[in-house]
Amino acid sequence: MKFLTSGKVKDLYDVDENTLLFKFSNRVSAYDVKFKQDIPQKGEVLCKFAEFWFNELPVPNHFVRRESDTEIVVKKMQMLPIECVVRGYFYGSLVSRWKKGEVSVPEGTDTTLAAKLPKPIFDPTTKSEHDIPINKENALEMKLVSEEQFNWLEKTSIEIYEKMAQIADNVGFILADLKLEFGILDGQITLGDSIGPDEYRLWPKDSFEVGKIQEAYDKQLLRDWLTEHGYQKQFDDARSNGQEPIPPEIPKEIIEKMTERYVTAYEKLSGKSL
Repeated sequence: MKFLTSGKVKDLYDVDENTLLFKFSNRVSAYDVKFKQDIPQKGEVLCKFAEFWFNELPVPNHFVRRESDTEIVVKKMQMLPIECVVRGYFYGSLVSRWKKGEVSVPEGTDTTLAAKLPKPIFDPTTKSEHDIPINKENALEMKLVSEEQFNWLEKTSIEIYEKMAQIADNVGFILADLKLEFGILDGQITLGDSIGPDEYRLWPKDSFEVGKIQEAYDKQLLRDWLTEHGYQKQFDDARSNGQEPIPPEIPKEIIEKMTERYVTAYEKLSGKSL
């Protein structure tokens, strides 16, 4: 088995001409900055979440089998150069982009922080070191996908979000948003990559309150700590000066809380013990 590359979280290996192995690590990144510390059990949670969602969703996907607690085997695909983001709530980068006039929201939308949108919106980005939000016109101009592919991705991504949101709701969570990736396999658009708390925002229903920063059972917990202590601005300033941002030390209590919440989210959503 040949090592291919390391991503922010996964290591990829070539198994044979048709399959790859994803090895999930405990690494963590936020705001496109990789941190030196690990989050214990994160890799196992991400691996088992990928298996759970691929088996749960009624959409063709590239999952073959789980190989170990931290490894899955998937079919090779030609990945589409677009990240399919679906937003169900007025939160995250949608808020700042709306304030700057860079994006519009449906008429009648409540623009209070964390308010539920009238209906989920498709808000895709490019796939790069720093993802750039795009719309249908941009995607076609950049020749990322065809019009037929874009329409299919929009419809299917929203359907997947709604299915996952219902599963989350049934066990006491709100799925605020979701990022999906697709590729071409045997001429068909196929769901790929992985799906877990690095790809969505998950909030507990019992503490949800419109107008406030929500309690995160996902990677947002780290982002919120960074923002609260001014690190997001430091990262942006460093990049604007052509420098690579220096990651701070993540406090022990944040690391422990992330592990606890990742495990709790998996066990509640899947109905299985880690």
